[in-house]
Amino acid sequence: MPPIDGSNPYVAHTPAPPSNSFSFKDAVGSVKDVLGRWGKKVGEATKKAEDLAGNTWQHLKTSPSFADAAMGRIAQGTKVLAEGGYEKIFRQTFETVPEEQLQNSYACYLSTSAGPVMGILYVSTAKLAFCSDNPLSYKSSGQTEWSYYKVVIPLHQLRAVNPSSSRNNPAEKYVQVISIDNHEFWFMGFLNYNGAVEWLQGALEARNLESV
Repeated sequence: MPPIDGSNPYVAHTPAPPSNSFSFKDAVGSVKDVLGRWGKKVGEATKKAEDLAGNTWQHLKTSPSFADAAMGRIAQGTKVLAEGGYEKIFRQTFETVPEEQLQNSYACYLSTSAGPVMGILYVSTAKLAFCSDNPLSYKSSGQTEWSYYKVVIPLHQLRAVNPSSSRNNPAEKYVQVISIDNHEFWFMGFLNYNGAVEWLQGALEARNLESV
């Protein structure tokens, strides 16, 4: 896990309660069924489903462990259903104001010095916010601790949203987000890349209109 960066005001680590909630062993039996459904969609659908299949493949490939990524997505989907949807999880995970509304959410990875971190990127009427799906381990005073990796960028602090792709492999797509004080964040492995780019650029345009 990357060390806590005191120089970056947008990064936070929230301690995780001691539990086994981040273990995916109970999800192993579901992986084959889910991947099978994805395969069926690829066979039945047209360009939209082909894009989804490609994004899904890139999403799973981004993780150091393909199996862990697949089980992680299943576990996250189960959590969303159990806790009442992304809106509720968003408000439980981040500080919000009463008038703030969640616009959309996207499964993706955040690039860190320790490697890609899988999680959910939220776009609200007030902020962009990312939280890792699972607690990440780190050493503190010789003990192993666990915490969620978070990034929160208020929209008024947003300067640029730049979509890009790998020159060597165009299927590897990224979104660079830059704050007005020049902190950069790279997101990748989106399950819905085009939708994420559209909403992120829309959030930036809304911020620019408000500042005029």
